[in-house]
Amino acid sequence: MASPMRIRATTVDGVTEVKALMSHPMETGQRKDSAGKLVPAHHITEVTAMHNDKVVLSANWGAAVSQNPFLSFKFKGGAPGDKVIVSWKDNKGESRTDEVALR
Repeated sequence: MASPMRIRATTVDGVTEVKALMSHPMETGQRKDSAGKLVPAHHITEVTAMHNDKVVLSANWGAAVSQNPFLSFKFKGGAPGDKVIVSWKDNKGESRTDEVALR
């Protein structure tokens, strides 16, 4: 299982800003190891963020995203104490979901 995401969510004047650092190798499937064999593709394909059970971000990613991706986005709404949930799924069927309370 992947390491927990580091998520920070703050709200100021009705605008919520979410920053998330995801731990993932994000292999493209085109890199070779020291023996010259291709390293199999292993990358995040779907990212979803929810605020109080409402989807506020949905994204499809590919192999071009860097290792340990950082995601930052804003949305209108939110109050201190509300929960923000960030989830991802990858091309090998692995997934991770973490949540944080708004500050």
